[in-house]
Amino acid sequence: MISLTSPVRTRAHSWPAGIKLAVLGVGTFFLFMLHDLRLQGLALLVMLVLYALPGGQFFRAGMRRLQVLWPFLAILALWHGVTATYLEGAEIILRLVTAVGLANLVTMTTALSEMIAVIRWIATPLRRIGLNTRAMELAIALVIRILPTLVENGQRLTDAWRARSPRRAGWRVVVPFTLLALDDADHLAEALRARGGILENKET
Repeated sequence: MISLTSPVRTRAHSWPAGIKLAVLGVGTFFLFMLHDLRLQGLALLVMLVLYALPGGQFFRAGMRRLQVLWPFLAILALWHGVTATYLEGAEIILRLVTAVGLANLVTMTTALSEMIAVIRWIATPLRRIGLNTRAMELAIALVIRILPTLVENGQRLTDAWRARSPRRAGWRVVVPFTLLALDDADHLAEALRARGGILENKET
């Protein structure tokens, strides 16, 4: 599993995780309230400036992580091109890139343990009525950590296919990718069982 926190230290690293997540939530809400392409473009520009402020290394790392959006953006652009809804498509694409970019910015400047602490605090009412929130906290942590690993595995399979064939990989890497994901899940389950499972540990 891969940590999403950037090794390049920024001022945002020292800000409370709760504040960053709250600002992200409010910012995303307002993004969906905007329907003016000029304002959407301005929001995207602000997001890019936030990436650029800590320096070139941080900016490049952030942009690399956003590259996974290109297939979705291409599909959206193709669909709205076919249906001749160009303005609507541009609005959706700008909103998607900005929202995901801001979320990625938060993960790059926030330790996973801090995010889980915020989630644990939010789930306090559930624990007070006797529910065990450990599984939810762990599940969120695993999703955040495993997603980059899955993306990396997919990229490796695609690169391996390109090295052996001039044709596009496409659907041909779906089966090996699925097998890799299942294998990773199996190893993860074994590691969790070795540590006592998820629900066996009582809340403190």
